Amino acid sequence: MRRAVAEFAGTAFLIMAVVGSGVMASRLSPNDVGLQLLQNSIATGAALVALILALQPVSASFNPVVTLVERALGILDTRTALGLIAAQFAGGLAGTVIANLMFGLDAVTLSTHERAGTGLWLGEVIATIGLVLIVFGTVRSGRAERVAFAVGGYITAAYWFTSSTSFANPAVTVARTITDTFAGIAPVSAPAFIIAQLLGGAAGFLLIRALYPSIPAPALAAPALAAPALAAPAVAAPDRKVLS
Repeated sequence: MRRAVAEFAGTAFLIMAVVGSGVMASRLSPNDVGLQLLQNSIATGAALVALILALQPVSASFNPVVTLVERALGILDTRTALGLIAAQFAGGLAGTVIANLMFGLDAVTLSTHERAGTGLWLGEVIATIGLVLIVFGTVRSGRAERVAFAVGGYITAAYWFTSSTSFANPAVTVARTITDTFAGIAPVSAPAFIIAQLLGGAAGFLLIRALYPSIPAPALAAPALAAPALAAPAVAAPDRKVLS
């Protein structure tokens, strides 16, 4: 239950940072889309660092793709993974509603911002591969205490180098369909984004298995990880065959 609450709260605050900073940027810099994106990316990356640092000892994935990769690596059992994913989706929706209300908007307004095209879908695949690589590469190399900074820095950069502005998170994608603001995505565009994210997560998993076939001793002794990104909970009496 504690882990589910952490995932709910963390994802809610993450989407509040995404949506809220998007609204604020639009209002403060109405005629400069580039500046709006810069403000949005900095706020999101900074929030990720803070949230992961605060919640990592409990759970801080905030992302169904990361949780699914954890399940594939044997870090989580199926029941736990499903519970955390449900909490992430619920937290994302709650965070969007709160962000809308904070800025005097309707609690729920379906986005009209259509995002579609081969380039954008490829951008989501690449963004998600990179996120999985950053999260699990940092953890499985024995540097779990640095994952917050690695993920925050990566997401801030990925806003700019991916064509899709790096959603890389199904829960965040669904949550962004109910806000017709700078950060919104039309419901009709969301399924393709989510499919791209799942494909990126699968490719990222294969890349991690190829690069880090086993976990070194320092990583096994590290505190619970979590992060869009992102968590590898502490495991008592770890079984290398399972974890690798």
